[in-house]
Amino acid sequence: MAYHKVVETIPLEKREELSDKLIDAILVSKNEDKMPILLANTILYHWQRGLLTGDVGLAALLEAGILLDPDKTMEILEKELQLINTAKTVKEVLVKAEK
Repeated sequence: MAYHKVVETIPLEKREELSDKLIDAILVSKNEDKMPILLANTILYHWQRGLLTGDVGLAALLEAGILLDPDKTMEILEKELQLINTAKTVKEVLVKAEK
């Protein structure tokens, strides 16, 4: 999916907090079987290098969040961090992916 487009809408000052919240949501998810191994490896690679707030790291976290717990991910974006434009872009990406 085009999560790189989504990452462009996230202000730099919100990236670390978003990264932390998405990691927490992913780690407590009961849907770990939905996580593709390549995506998990991408997240681990960027985490080990302290790069989860970068474009590729955040794109991977967003993708994992949507795959594992879309409701919680949208709650983080819309309610917890007030990233309304980012949430809107995620919804647009999901609609395009369904077509």
